[in-house]
Amino acid sequence: MSAFLLTFAQFFIIALNLLVLGRVIVSWVDPQGRNDLSRMLISITEPMLAPIRRLLPQTGMIDFSPLIVILVLGMFVRALT
Repeated sequence: MSAFLLTFAQFFIIALNLLVLGRVIVSWVDPQGRNDLSRMLISITEPMLAPIRRLLPQTGMIDFSPLIVILVLGMFVRALT
């Protein structure tokens, strides 16, 4: 049973990682979120990105919060193995 939970947790974290990466890619194409896919990605990833964005200093047009989230999620995946 614990192997299932471990695999599920790893899958879930990797899925979150892919959603954040998708958000980054979509932000280059549709930064206002006019598309349904863009709105979905924004609504799923914003609860993870907003707290980190508030902690980071303003860097102009570059948002480093997705990078921080991807690094932290990667650390979680490595900690689970």
